[in-house]
Amino acid sequence: MAPILELRAVVKRFGGVAAVNGVSLSLERARIYGLIGPNGSGKTTLFNCITGVDQADEGEIRFKGRHIDRLKPHQIFHLGIGRTFQVIRVFPELTALENLLVVTTTGYDEARRRAQELLEFVKLERLAGEFAGNLSYGQQKLVEFIRVLMTDPEMILLDEPAAGVNRTLLNELLDAVRRLRDQGKTVLLVEHDMKVVMGLCETVFVLDHGEKLAEGAPGVIQADERVIEAYFGR
Repeated sequence: MAPILELRAVVKRFGGVAAVNGVSLSLERARIYGLIGPNGSGKTTLFNCITGVDQADEGEIRFKGRHIDRLKPHQIFHLGIGRTFQVIRVFPELTALENLLVVTTTGYDEARRRAQELLEFVKLERLAGEFAGNLSYGQQKLVEFIRVLMTDPEMILLDEPAAGVNRTLLNELLDAVRRLRDQGKTVLLVEHDMKVVMGLCETVFVLDHGEKLAEGAPGVIQADERVIEAYFGR
């Protein structure tokens, strides 16, 4: 089966610095992938290249066999790639329900049904009418997460979903990610919490100084001396 997302020798420079340097990845459908590495290793830049926020200077990015490396973010979004961000981007003066409705591309009644289903998906249905600004940090992260799902993307990119979230809400989020995988969705997440990465992901990619350092199953990555050195030094 052809990969759903494929990166070939992707390079992104800022001035004379290569934030991403020759990275190649291949992601299959209906799997959960992790992207890890020390601070400044190029993880968010790579996310930005995939989603069109930044354009790669070299290399190719293909989604379902189609070149997307010169498309705008909204075009990539409509092709079926959704993402969250490190910094929460909810609308605090809109309700949880309204935060979902703002991204809809369907009629209001259909969108409202979808939004209510997604609130139930993460057990936030009782807070549908609450202003997002009044929700806890973890609840806001869940709202942002399901807002990405409003258009039913085939691939979801999560940027540090566990950061600042209490364990109860985090478990809800991780369960939801697994259910998405079971529904045939592909998930790629950047995360610093190694317990989350190793317990959730089926394949882990490691970046260091903009280059792919390692790739493999969580157990293999944990034991890789190059990864240990990148994180902790000698």
